[in-house]
Amino acid sequence: MSSDKKSIISINIKKHRAKKGLSQDKLSKLADVSFNTITKIESGATPNPTIDTVRKIADALGASLDDLMR
Repeated sequence: MSSDKKSIISINIKKHRAKKGLSQDKLSKLADVSFNTITKIESGATPNPTIDTVRKIADALGASLDDLMR
């Protein structure tokens, strides 16, 4: 994957977060991950976050891992 393309995970996290009306800061608090982690994932700077991180974000968004990874 080229560095200018965002991962499907980053796109889906941003989409689900927007649908819920959450800021990146609010999501970071709900998911118990750093704000920096959320911004890096959504910007594509961290294209492959750990499964633990994705699971925390999915739980905070009320989404499944599958929802965020496909």
